[in-house]
Formats: sequence, structure tokens, C-alpha cells
Amino acid sequence: MMRSYEAVDSLLMLIKGALAGFVIAAPVGPVGILCVQRTLHEGRLSGLTSGLGAAFADAFYGCIAAFGLSLISRWLEAHELLFRLGGGLFLLFMAWRMLAVALRPPAAAAMPALRHESLPGHFISTFFLTVTNPITIVAFLGIFAFFGIGAFGLSDEMAAWLVLGVFAGSSVWWLSLAGLAGAFRTRLGNGGLRWINGASGLLMLGFGLYGIGSVIWTWSL
Repeated sequence: MMRSYEAVDSLLMLIKGALAGFVIAAPVGPVGILCVQRTLHEGRLSGLTSGLGAAFADAFYGCIAAFGLSLISRWLEAHELLFRLGGGLFLLFMAWRMLAVALRPPAAAAMPALRHESLPGHFISTFFLTVTNPITIVAFLGIFAFFGIGAFGLSDEMAAWLVLGVFAGSSVWWLSLAGLAGAFRTRLGNGGLRWINGASGLLMLGFGLYGIGSVIWTWSL
């Protein structure tokens, strides 16, 4: 009977973690735009790989929140501005790349084939972009509290199930997003891709400038 209760508790924790991971991943932001842009530009596998980088970053922060690693949490929050600055600069770099593609002559802007050697870079870039936002820890703590999860009072086993759920929920979101964007890829011509790259680049530029501006504003106070 005890084993049965433990199995049910583990399943519930997995489900709660999946819901938390999905909620964290779902808001549209720079990583979502990047995932859609890469899916439309290079295919579903590129978008999914990019999404998995973000899912691993979400699981990393979920792990810190679930296992109560307060020392690491405090260090990340203490260096939040540096992380935010690094993320902002990276967003400006990505904006420059997207706008450069959008401004190419039509003949040079043909729909590219997926280069599989670029997949590790896609994974690392979205992991970096997601992990440079330490405030995610606070978001996880708030969502855990909403779902009635005592993040700092969990056993190691329950915390592990929770983190696994976070990764699963976040991955489901990115898989869905890449699949939906991929469904429209074949319907876009070169002109459509140029518009997508241009709009994505401008949005990334806005996010990057906002991030860097918020750091400068905070440091000036």
C-alpha cells in the first residue's frame, strides 16, 4: 500500500512539474521568437533543438528551486545585472544576424537547407539566452507555491520527479511551437521569409535594447 501511495505522489509531482515547466516556457519572448524564426528558416529540427536548449535551462533553474540550492540561487540573483547585460548583448547579435538576412537581395535570400552541424550551436545559444535570466528562479518558486509545492521541503526523490516534470512540460511547449511553425514553412516563399527575419530581428533588437537599458538604468541609480 505504501508503494502505491509513493507511486501516486511521484506521478502527481511529475504532473505538477510539467505544468510548471509549460507555464514558464509558454510566454512569448526572445527565445520563442528565435525558435520560430529558426524553424521557418531551417526546419522543424532546428526549432526543436533550439527549444530543447531553453528546456534544459528551465530544468536547471527548476532544479535549483526544487532542491533548495539557496547558495547558488543567491549568487545568481546577486549577479543578475551581469547576466542580463550578457543576454542583452547576445540579443543584439542575433538581431543583427536576422536583419542581415532580411536585407539581402532576393536572389541571395533563398530558403536554406538545414546544416546539421549548426544544431549544437542552436542548442547552446538558446540555453545561454534562457539561463541569463536568473529571475526565472523566483518565477519557479511562485509557480511551485501556486501548485502547492513546498519547494524547500521536498525529499530528493520528489524534487527529482519535479525537475523531470519541468523539463517535460517545457519540452512539450517547444515541440508544439516548432511543429506549428514548421507547418507554415512550406507555404512561405523567399519574400515571406525575408519579412519573418526582418520582423524577428526588430523584435530581438527591441528586447536587447530594453535589457541593456534596464541594466544601465539600474547601475545609474
